[in-house]
Amino acid sequence: MRFLADAMLGKLAKWLRISGYDTLYETGVEDDELVTRAAGEGRVILTRDTRLARRLAPGGYLFIRDNRTADQFRQVVSELGLEACGPGFFTRCTVCNGELRAVDRESVRGVVPEYTYSVTMRFLRCPSCGRVYWEGTHKARILERLKAAGTC
Repeated sequence: MRFLADAMLGKLAKWLRISGYDTLYETGVEDDELVTRAAGEGRVILTRDTRLARRLAPGGYLFIRDNRTADQFRQVVSELGLEACGPGFFTRCTVCNGELRAVDRESVRGVVPEYTYSVTMRFLRCPSCGRVYWEGTHKARILERLKAAGTC
């Protein structure tokens, strides 16, 4: 399932990306462009905009009710039957939505902190924006947040 999150749902888009879901998020996009793009790319629109929701056909969008990101994420996972901590977990860039690729450890020397390089054997890089990822304490904290939200 692929998503297009409206301008009010940036944090939700990040959580969906962490869970491995292809989620576009751009600010400053007009509603007409959002609708056209979602239809053309087969994406479900995630919105908190009631005016936009009234224009959309059922099944092509999900109206997000809550203000809190954890509650929003729980709603999407529950209503759409998604797997929050499944095989796609940590496979997308949280910044640009690119699919992460394993890279040779030597290629990130000098890019990541020295200590991180010395204790980490596996690195991932986003081919779109170049951001480098590795498994650290942040992954455990994110998993705890998802568990606390009742989604893992």
